[in-house]
Amino acid sequence: MTDPKKNIEVNTNRDTFNSKLGFILACVGSAVGMGNIWLFPYRVGQFGGAAFLIPYIICVVIIGFSGVVGEMAFGRAMGTGPLGSFRKAVTMRGKKYGDVIGLIPVLGSLAVAIGYSVVVGWILRFFVGSITNSMLSAENSGAYFGELASSFGSIPWHLLGLALTFGIMIFGVAKGIEKVNKFMMPAFFILFIILAIRVMMLDGALEGYKYLFMPKWEYLWNPTTWVYALGQAFFSLSLAGSGTIVYGSYLKKSEDVISSAKSVAFFDTCAGMLAALVVIPAVFSFGLDPAAGPPLMFITMPEVFKQMPMGQLFAIIFFLAVLFAGVTSLMNLFETPIEALQEKFKFSRGASVAIIAAVAVCVGVMIENGDTVGTWMDIVSIYVIPLGALLAGIMFFWVCGSKFAREQAQIGREKEIGRWFEPMTKYVFCGLTILVYILGIFYGGIG
Repeated sequence: MTDPKKNIEVNTNRDTFNSKLGFILACVGSAVGMGNIWLFPYRVGQFGGAAFLIPYIICVVIIGFSGVVGEMAFGRAMGTGPLGSFRKAVTMRGKKYGDVIGLIPVLGSLAVAIGYSVVVGWILRFFVGSITNSMLSAENSGAYFGELASSFGSIPWHLLGLALTFGIMIFGVAKGIEKVNKFMMPAFFILFIILAIRVMMLDGALEGYKYLFMPKWEYLWNPTTWVYALGQAFFSLSLAGSGTIVYGSYLKKSEDVISSAKSVAFFDTCAGMLAALVVIPAVFSFGLDPAAGPPLMFITMPEVFKQMPMGQLFAIIFFLAVLFAGVTSLMNLFETPIEALQEKFKFSRGASVAIIAAVAVCVGVMIENGDTVGTWMDIVSIYVIPLGALLAGIMFFWVCGSKFAREQAQIGREKEIGRWFEPMTKYVFCGLTILVYILGIFYGGIG
């Protein structure tokens, strides 16, 4: 079927989310990940506590009202992922080879997913280790993690994590991704609320709350604080020109993308704050380092649980919640290349999942090392992911044009979009995306 007004092919047989709630939870699931659980608490403490929250929330509001809206509306308008969306966008201008440009965010999403799947394997191992008590009985948490993160140290867990993820995805959007996110995301929030309540009762937790909420106002006037707040907001909302476009392409025309984007930004921020309310006070309570960065998850927190009354129970809850966050993010990342194979080559869902699973296993095993995974993720997140987001913004707001972008964002919304839309999307969002990309290249990543 072709839309005669815009000469855009529309796939009327495309799988869709059954409900707005399912769509929002899927998008929240894609956004809530490791960046919320260890990086957000670290950044808040690093840049002046509450003083960091002010620029962060400002940046979330700006990006939430433009970038997330844009990617959702772009995917829904074109009825396909970045490969097809980019092709259709340049076709509207009488040009060709848009799908070649669209390959950048597709490959970026696949590359991040491959690296992320190794981390999900680690999480799965720690979750099982919490149940068997092998993690807590280890004398040295650093050595326990180091053995897992060594070359080929976690292949069984890595493969099990991939099997779990692809086992869900093979059922499709409504029966697989949507159904699982409807369980995993509420469960994630409930489990972290339980942890936050327990941590509140620990001796010394008050110092952690002071660390989080006592603003050091001098940081607010430091440009670096704003730069890192921008980067944290940008990457936390899963803006990459890939997964959000794909999920948007599964969204029904009757749904309001602006309302959905607000919900995603709100719950993603709540997830970060919940993680901070668990991690920082717990770390302070036992005199550990809150600025440990990546080791916070796999070395510092296990040390906390070793010293905490009923530590095994709360370790199980913690790593189960983290596992839910990891799997929902991984599904979003893998959905982009899976959808691309379905769109470009008309492969079946099963065949597309099988091909991407084979690629993920082959490449993932080769980078099965803590240092290699870190380098791999840094390269992709600094050079490929922001570029994908920038290209998506340019395609929708500039190539398709502001009038088309407004029309598509307005679909399903009763209240007319305000005058803020064009300047905020076309200039502010695209400008901020360029800034994030440049800063990432010169400063080694700000997310």
